[in-house]
Amino acid sequence: MVHSYKLSGMNIVLDTNSGSVHVVDDASFDIINMYESNSPEEITKAILAKYHDNPEVTAEEIADCLTQIGELKKAGKLFTEDTFKPIAGELKKRTSGVVKALCLHIAHTCNLNCSYCFASQGKYHGDRAIMSFEEGKRALDFLVENSGTRRNLEVDFFGGEPLMNFTVVKQLVEYARSIEKEKGKNFRFTLTTNGMLIDDDVIEFSNREMSNVVLSLDGRKEVHDRFRVDYQGRGSWEQIVPKFQKFVKARGNRNYYMRGTFTHANPDFLEDIKTMLDLGFTELSMEPVVCASDDPSALTEEDKTVVMKQYEDLAELMLKRHREGNPFTFYHYMIDLKGGPCIYKRVSGCGSGTEYMAVTPWGDLYPCHQFVGEEKFRLGSVFEGVTNTEIQDEFMSCNVYTRPECADCWAKLYCSGGCAANAYHATGSVKGVYSYGCDLFRKRMECAIMLEAAKSLEGNG
Repeated sequence: MVHSYKLSGMNIVLDTNSGSVHVVDDASFDIINMYESNSPEEITKAILAKYHDNPEVTAEEIADCLTQIGELKKAGKLFTEDTFKPIAGELKKRTSGVVKALCLHIAHTCNLNCSYCFASQGKYHGDRAIMSFEEGKRALDFLVENSGTRRNLEVDFFGGEPLMNFTVVKQLVEYARSIEKEKGKNFRFTLTTNGMLIDDDVIEFSNREMSNVVLSLDGRKEVHDRFRVDYQGRGSWEQIVPKFQKFVKARGNRNYYMRGTFTHANPDFLEDIKTMLDLGFTELSMEPVVCASDDPSALTEEDKTVVMKQYEDLAELMLKRHREGNPFTFYHYMIDLKGGPCIYKRVSGCGSGTEYMAVTPWGDLYPCHQFVGEEKFRLGSVFEGVTNTEIQDEFMSCNVYTRPECADCWAKLYCSGGCAANAYHATGSVKGVYSYGCDLFRKRMECAIMLEAAKSLEGNG
């Protein structure tokens, strides 16, 4: 399968199954698009007619182009066959029973009252609670016991707001470090926080122990304070921005992400990214809101056109700043055209419910944080292990080839079938697709590929 598109003055041709990217001239672009469904004679006639006023487009040049396309096809760089479908299920079975990451819900409570919060202000449709050291310790033991020969293990301290239970966070990190050598494991910790409780102790500890921190900021003050308010309705922007700046500076401006959410209120999210840049932040992520379609925050079809243009303009801004020697990172545009993720990841996706699980304050296991509170998706607990094997089997069988809607999608080996939680909440099935999200993802991939191709052509990618 080949996907061809024009962006930023470039003609880009992507061979989906090999991942090869080709930047070509106008005539070659048209020839490639005609190659599979037309004879050489038909192609030559059509191209000569279209480019009759271009002296460089001759029958000889067209013949040479057709020869090169044929050679690329033989080399597996254009019009390659999909050889992954027959092994997709087997690839996922190879990691059956091996858990590599946990999302520890260290606190099912929050000091902010964000109306768009998918987690019901941190309560996950249940009661407020915090994780005890004993439950957290058992979760870490469960991870070690179920990680097989895997050495590197990931643990994300999540909420609600995890800093509302910071003492236990520190105790659990200390415990994990105490067993690493004996168990032959290496723990990598991440902290996700709204920033309200950041102080010198949090900064010092996190910079020593956290491989990454995720800091929640929606960008412009008026945008951020529209939703991210405390229980008195007061915005949090002025309180958290100085703390975030101090935190990031102490980390050497690396190993963090400034994560924002854009909604119907700010589909022009590039302005929020510019605000983050003005504040000194360079590791950025802006995510589309995930909520019910009748929620006032939900993105509409009218918003989609705006959002698509924002993604294009963002790529142009990134390319401009890259050329100026002042680059920044956007999470969704991080793509490696030369290597990239292994085919297992491309086919199987994030591993929710199999390699990755969320743990509630009382030790229940769910496929990921977005399923917490939905009882049918409870997998078991860190005390008894996985007992709901029917649900786990459903996630085990979930890959990009189990979704009929993905069959003809050029981006399927980049999204790996998309988010199971988004699919479930949009369609009622973890094997469905969230079509709105698919449209945004494809646009992001087009922009990311263009950006990396442009940097590569300039010799500094």
